[in-house]
Amino acid sequence: MNIIDELEWRDAINQQTDAEGLRELTNQKAVSLYCGVDPTGDSMHIGHLIPFMVLKRFQLAGHRPVILIGGATGTIGDPSGRQSERSLQTLEQVQANVDALTAQLKKLFITEGDNQIRMVNNYDWTHKINIIEFLRDYGKNFNLNTMLAKDVVASRLDSGISFTEFSYQILQSLDYLHLYQHEDVQLQIGGSDQWGNITSGLDLIRKKEGSEATAFGLTIPLMLKSDGTKFGKSAGGAIWLDANKTTPFEFYQFWANTDDRDVVKYLKYFTFLSKERIDELAEKVQSEPHKREAQKTLAEEMTRFVHSEELLEQAKRITAALFSGDIKSLTADEIEQGFKEMPTFEATKESKNIVDWLVDLGIVQSKRQAREDVTNGAISINGERVGSVDFEVSVNEAIGGRFIIIRKGKKNYSLVKIT
Repeated sequence: MNIIDELEWRDAINQQTDAEGLRELTNQKAVSLYCGVDPTGDSMHIGHLIPFMVLKRFQLAGHRPVILIGGATGTIGDPSGRQSERSLQTLEQVQANVDALTAQLKKLFITEGDNQIRMVNNYDWTHKINIIEFLRDYGKNFNLNTMLAKDVVASRLDSGISFTEFSYQILQSLDYLHLYQHEDVQLQIGGSDQWGNITSGLDLIRKKEGSEATAFGLTIPLMLKSDGTKFGKSAGGAIWLDANKTTPFEFYQFWANTDDRDVVKYLKYFTFLSKERIDELAEKVQSEPHKREAQKTLAEEMTRFVHSEELLEQAKRITAALFSGDIKSLTADEIEQGFKEMPTFEATKESKNIVDWLVDLGIVQSKRQAREDVTNGAISINGERVGSVDFEVSVNEAIGGRFIIIRKGKKNYSLVKIT
């Protein structure tokens, strides 16, 4: 299957500048293509992954991907998708973010062989251009009326846009020209909001290299959930690729909780499973939705891809323990991941009667209620029911010497940190 056919089947194409020409080119040769990301933070979230999943598919099909980290454009600020100006970061912060994103992206792509990933930073060529060169050699090729008509600029004219952000499309166009000239790049891909920037780059290439220059642009559809909300957010905010920001367990759970209406779309877009396997899972969504096999497969594929097989297995262990109540099977680190969003209390290492302990921590509001809960078998410590109001809670109960898990009833968990 030609890579374009595969992208079409996976519903991963929004717009193309020349669909027939790009299909012909990808049939003829291994194409060099690029996708960029600005270092506005020290981690990508899963929304950033959308164009990079397409880049990865090109790599697996034998093409030659280039990832551009915007060390220069990141200091300016892309106005795409924003109604207000970005706050400028220091050059030191931008560089720290460049280093973090570079390491993060290298984990996701093939780094050896003829089609290994190439990483570039647009600061390397942009910082050498002085203001006179910028205006004469590049600015002269951009028509102001055309720039104002681009959606990304037009949407900001009422609220206002600085010259700095207005000039962003020139810098991104310069990137495509540089990569066309020096890295043989003939295709830029990006999100649907990048269409204006991509076409500006193609215009610059043709003005500089001639109207017959062979270069293309492709954008990916905006990803929305079936309820119309933006993809990639949870109640706690963005789903980050950095395990310190979103734990592998939380990452796994995000995908495992995908709505039935969205899961087949996500399987097509975010996994490298075959058409046959995805069709099989799609049938299971209809015939056996209660088993959630499609969601579990999606969660496994994505956690393995972004983190590792080891961290996937850890996420599955935490999930299984929470479902079964077998809390003692978890390590302290796994407890910390799995109960991160649970109500949290702190207790000293001092031994104390269970009734007093529950009330002093604030888990139960009165001693009468605490005695009643214990007597009725409603209180469990680390998965084991407390059988007597005379039970003494000691530091020996703490998993790894750090945590005690209290369950009140069937579903009300609390995390107690031993200090």
